[in-house]
Amino acid sequence: MSVLNGKRAMVCGSTRGIGRSSAELLARNGAAVTLVARDASKLSEVCSALEGDGHNYLAADFDDPQKLGDVVRNHVDSTGAYHILVNNSGGPKGGPLIDATPDEISVAFARHVLCNQVLAQALVPGMREAGHGRIINIISTSVKQPIPGLGVSNTVRGAVASWSKTLSMELGPDGITVNNVLPGFTSTDRLASIIAGKATAQGKSEDEVAEGMKSTIPAGRFATPEETAEAVLFLASPAAAYISGTNIPVDGGRITAL
Repeated sequence: MSVLNGKRAMVCGSTRGIGRSSAELLARNGAAVTLVARDASKLSEVCSALEGDGHNYLAADFDDPQKLGDVVRNHVDSTGAYHILVNNSGGPKGGPLIDATPDEISVAFARHVLCNQVLAQALVPGMREAGHGRIINIISTSVKQPIPGLGVSNTVRGAVASWSKTLSMELGPDGITVNNVLPGFTSTDRLASIIAGKATAQGKSEDEVAEGMKSTIPAGRFATPEETAEAVLFLASPAAAYISGTNIPVDGGRITAL
């Protein structure tokens, strides 16, 4: 029997990378999955390839938290409660924090903190009624160790981590866990973009930059999105029922903090 049979999961940013891999793995393990992202055609493509039954998708823009909330609330009202929420959205562009405009910080805060908040408010009532819930936030290892050159991301990811910890204390009595997965350097479009930016800034080839980044990882390689998705599946499963309010790095041992 699949560990998530009878559970409904909403997975954000699920047309590519870690979000897509998480949706695929949750579906493979019995969950009925709702994909959420902005590209309806890509959502349809990914949804049709998921294993199992009961899957669907919602097209919504994470740069508009209010509209995202409206779309999700209307969907929940018409289809019923969810047991699992995976918060995941594209990271802000790189660069030193001191050079970031207030608008860039505001947009990133809205895309991550505010969207997480409206999604939690839409889904938590159903989780409370069921006496069971899993909120899993895909953030970054910068929560434990800021990453040079990702100033806005470091700032906003830290805010999400504090939001998550606070929520875990508030929702624990309702049977709802709240945890963070902290991906390290993972082979995604975002990592490719970061490498390209570093190569241009440093006057190096992309291969040189990638090898330099790998040299900082004890495992000696980048993660695959599927490896990070395994942590998401674990936190969504019954095996993680007593784990809440924590950060789980999936980084090949790169961060030096405990």
